[in-house]
Amino acid sequence: MNIHHLELFYYVARHGGISEAVRNIPYGIQQPAVSSQILQLEDWCGTKLFQRRPFALTPAGEKLYGFIQPFFKNLPAIGDEIRGGATQQIRIGASQIVLRDHLPHVIKEVRKEYPQLKLSLREGPQPELERLLSGNEIDLAATAIEKRPQPGIHSLRLLELPLVLLVKKSRRIQSANELWARDRIDEPLLCLPISEAITRNFQAGLRKLQIDWPVSVELSSLDLIRTYVENDYGIGLSVPVPNACLSKNLRALPLDGFDPVHFGLMWQSKPTALTSAFVDAFKRRAHQVTVNKSG
Repeated sequence: MNIHHLELFYYVARHGGISEAVRNIPYGIQQPAVSSQILQLEDWCGTKLFQRRPFALTPAGEKLYGFIQPFFKNLPAIGDEIRGGATQQIRIGASQIVLRDHLPHVIKEVRKEYPQLKLSLREGPQPELERLLSGNEIDLAATAIEKRPQPGIHSLRLLELPLVLLVKKSRRIQSANELWARDRIDEPLLCLPISEAITRNFQAGLRKLQIDWPVSVELSSLDLIRTYVENDYGIGLSVPVPNACLSKNLRALPLDGFDPVHFGLMWQSKPTALTSAFVDAFKRRAHQVTVNKSG
């Protein structure tokens, strides 16, 4: 039995399919190559190991995966132990803004203690980051935090940010109350997906006011929302982004009475020394941002 074929099958079984496995295998390999080698493994075993669509392990696949899973799962840990010393590799998931504006400062600080630091960075919305964390595919998530996480996961709130509406100044809207006083809001609403805490908190606030304002354009990031508002596609839902200057063409309207969004960190129980170092560095970065904002 080819050990490399077993490794590829491990990733396929763990991530629920060949295409997902290719995105998570820690070295470059194309999907056709994985498919071909999995077929060779099935030929050697004399049976199918999983159904392709929808994905499901066969009884033989379940048995094989149960046998090889502990070995491949524990390889990184035993490698660190053999090398003698704490690992200097970490997998972090965060939003685009955190990856662009804040993580570089955090990395620079942590590298003073871990000069051989190796990073794997994933961008994604809050639900995706929580899924990756619970699936042990990332070590630390910097994301919105709404509720108590599931058992085994720790969380730390770092920043509380209020909701705001972004409008182009040429629309001459001075406050959100001007919108609420209308019989009907005709301006298009630009939002993050409903899976995001920002959008859910906003919709909950609208329900309290008994206002119906459906989303017209769904965008994947706050940066895109600002860009589309500036190009006069509508009114955008956002939060004040720390250390970011609002365009002179835009106006931010406070949303009084709407629940704010809490941003922070989540990590698995028993963090490594490296994960703890990143948590501490993020704390200091949040404090610096808060001081600069208040000043």
